[in-house]
Amino acid sequence: MGGDPVGVVGLGNMGGVLAANLVRAGHGVVVHDALGPDRAPDGTTHVESVAAVARVAPVVVLSLPDGAASEQVAREIADASDRTTTDVVDTSTVGLDAARRIAALLDDRGLSYVDAPVSGGPAGARARTLTVMYAGSDEACARVAPALAGLSDRLHRVGDRAGMGQAMKLANNFLSATALAATSEAIAFGRRVGLDLATMVAVLDASSGRSSATSDKFPNHVVTGRYASGFTSSLMAKDVSLYLRAVEAEGAPSVIGPVTTSLWERFAAADPGADFTRIFPFVADS
Repeated sequence: MGGDPVGVVGLGNMGGVLAANLVRAGHGVVVHDALGPDRAPDGTTHVESVAAVARVAPVVVLSLPDGAASEQVAREIADASDRTTTDVVDTSTVGLDAARRIAALLDDRGLSYVDAPVSGGPAGARARTLTVMYAGSDEACARVAPALAGLSDRLHRVGDRAGMGQAMKLANNFLSATALAATSEAIAFGRRVGLDLATMVAVLDASSGRSSATSDKFPNHVVTGRYASGFTSSLMAKDVSLYLRAVEAEGAPSVIGPVTTSLWERFAAADPGADFTRIFPFVADS
């Protein structure tokens, strides 16, 4: 594909796969990770700092754990001397307030922010079925279109301003978290009366109780005992907490949100860093 390189900052479970996808799509890719070059995928060039990425990459993709990290990296990009970066694509889940702050920070320095959280996990990223839900101005979205296309084959523009992508992602993760918790409770009940775990999952997935919990999380991680989805209890607790705060700030209905959030916060406190599919034994043993 040639042209200017794309930058990627953050090479964790998701960022490393996104950087590799960009390489396979034909982009030159310049990367930085706070833990050093060992996380850099084949075909990428690791540089020593965020500022070094900003000096060579017009578009920089962020894949970071939270809003504080994204805001700090955005500030480093904006402050970089001789930077060529014009657009920041943030695939992190940071919440509405952080997205709006980062967009304002970058706008003050002449940069554009595209709010572009993702859903589908590392496996979805590798398969290019990751859902990218992005929001930004027409001009910024046009400039970053080649980079977005390099990340995944499933792109959905959901709005024209920062925070709209976050709202879509938080709504999605709230539904995912609620379905997984509710399915865990239902299956724990069934097992108490003697139903087989795998049989329950198969029947639920063929019936009106079907969800991503029955089609993916339970068959691939709970029934098999793998518990290796690549997404942690702490991250899900963060996401549902961000959702609840945003709902309350907007004055939207909030009936199930507090219950789901409380459960995930208790699970994360009891087993921080555990794969989030381990919510099943946590619920079953409660």
